[in-house]
Amino acid sequence: MSVRSLGKIAVLMGGDSAEREVSLKSGNAVFSALKSLGADVVAVDIRGHAIRQLMDMDFDIAFIALHGRGGEDGTIQGVLEWLNKPYTGSGVMASALAMDKWRTKLIWQASGIPTPGAFLLDQFSDWAGIMQELGGNAIVKPAREGSSIGMRRVHTAEELRSSYLFASQYDDLVLVERWIEGAEFTVAIVDGEALPVIQLKTSHEFYDYDAKYQSGDTQYLLPCGLSAEKEDEIKTLALNAYRILGCQGWGRLDVMQDSDGNFALLEANTSPGMTDHSLVPMAAKAHGMDFPALVQAILTEANLRHGH
Repeated sequence: MSVRSLGKIAVLMGGDSAEREVSLKSGNAVFSALKSLGADVVAVDIRGHAIRQLMDMDFDIAFIALHGRGGEDGTIQGVLEWLNKPYTGSGVMASALAMDKWRTKLIWQASGIPTPGAFLLDQFSDWAGIMQELGGNAIVKPAREGSSIGMRRVHTAEELRSSYLFASQYDDLVLVERWIEGAEFTVAIVDGEALPVIQLKTSHEFYDYDAKYQSGDTQYLLPCGLSAEKEDEIKTLALNAYRILGCQGWGRLDVMQDSDGNFALLEANTSPGMTDHSLVPMAAKAHGMDFPALVQAILTEANLRHGH
């Protein structure tokens, strides 16, 4: 199916989340790729009243290149459902769930998907008791932010308390998760298939915002360094974790491997980055799919799934 047969494509980008700048880069990259394919495409910076913006537009299908709240959390997906417009990526429920790291973790735990132990924090938390439970090595995360925004590694009760206060500037739902010492991997999924796995190596304490978007020393190992058997294992685990949340279309899952070789799921991303630093395009390239072909595959799947 050529992109021309999809009609007018709206690339939704920008938004008002903390990830606005990254989203603009993703959206512009997608827009350029579609232009190169000869598509009828318009770039839309979603600001303020998204419902009115979309209602006033003439388009046939949306490529969601929004990251974070307002774009990745089910809200824009709900608007597009009401407008009866096909869109890329997961639906309302899966988008909302995957955006919430805490509830994602609860579902994975209930389903037997391995994920690091964690606690939800509030001002009355037993800081010392929690650090003891987590082995004195943990990471604090706002539950509903992306791009590692608001995250800090902690080793003491005082660090936990101050990092909770820091993270709560970004989200009133904050969790602390056991730190897994080991290799970090990411698994991209496009149209129900897990792409070649990437191992991430950074000189930073963890794969933070700077390591993701600004640092020149982050290493992306592809092939990922796992045996064929282990790579199959991590792909199967990622696909199961993705499906249990109800995700569709495309996405990316972040996975740790501990010193015993066991895998643990960290989070699912339902609208991953599509910048020149991004991981899904990198995995797709290793799979023999260039950037425009990846964009086209994501749109074609969305169009078929929505019955158009």
